[in-house]
Amino acid sequence: MNWPAVLALGGGTYLMRLAGLLLRDRVRVPARVERLVDLGATAMLLALVATVAFTEAGGFAGWARPAGVAAGALAAWCKAPFVLVVVLAAGTAAGLRLVGVE
Repeated sequence: MNWPAVLALGGGTYLMRLAGLLLRDRVRVPARVERLVDLGATAMLLALVATVAFTEAGGFAGWARPAGVAAGALAAWCKAPFVLVVVLAAGTAAGLRLVGVE
């Protein structure tokens, strides 16, 4: 591991977060920029979910995992409790794998 790079990135992250706290009242950004930042965070989260749902070891993860993620997403969209969302997602993926769908 390249420790100087890890330490530099960690220090930079800390300073960026500290700057956000210190400059919160001094810097004003337009509402449109705030909206774009919010949309960017949403896009990053969706990209992470899609990557985890569809890939494993550089290839396609099979159909059971995306089906489980879809079941969990549907349950979350219906405002089910978080525990139920997780159980439905895991149960769907496990059930499909049990019947032979990879």
